[in-house]
Amino acid sequence: MNTRVKICGLTEAAHVDAAATAGATYVGLVFFPRSPRNLTLPQAAALALRVPMGIAKVALVVDAGDAALDALVQAVPLDMLQLHGHESPARVAEIRARFGLPVMKAVGIADEADLAAIAEYTQVADQILIDAKPPGGATLPGGNGLAFDWRLIAGREWERPWMLAGGLTPANVAEAIRLTGARQVDVSSGVESAPGVKDPAAIAAFIAAAG
Repeated sequence: MNTRVKICGLTEAAHVDAAATAGATYVGLVFFPRSPRNLTLPQAAALALRVPMGIAKVALVVDAGDAALDALVQAVPLDMLQLHGHESPARVAEIRARFGLPVMKAVGIADEADLAAIAEYTQVADQILIDAKPPGGATLPGGNGLAFDWRLIAGREWERPWMLAGGLTPANVAEAIRLTGARQVDVSSGVESAPGVKDPAAIAAFIAAAG
């Protein structure tokens, strides 16, 4: 498989197994109370221990403080932190230095003006997640099933690896990759049968379509 796939928001052992079997490169565990995919630390630790070697375990957090991050990294074996809030470049650098884990910073995109933030965060993060900016009034920073205009990033290159997210599904991921040149893609709601409930068949179909 040429395209690396992250299946985010896993909550059940069977769905971790499905992602691993289908060939996911990353699995994402969510720590955000308002999300239907939110996990407790014991739940997340059990899921993380189930992930086969070679698949990166990513924790999605939103504007988390040091105490919460301390508790998280002590309780759950992780390979990467995904910062999905309003963390400044300085805060990203601080987290990366303090916890010694690679950091992926999510950047929401709605129009061309939003692209400038990507260059800022490439200076301090190990990877960038280019996601659709949540609509006004949204309670979740991601996992809303919304896409942005992929043509905004067509042919662009940045100094760090980046991952495409936002509204991807088994039906459109191949086209999204074709338009953007993405080498990595992330999906959460696009492989669910209900909010927070992953569909193993959709996970397999998504990874197959990503190619």
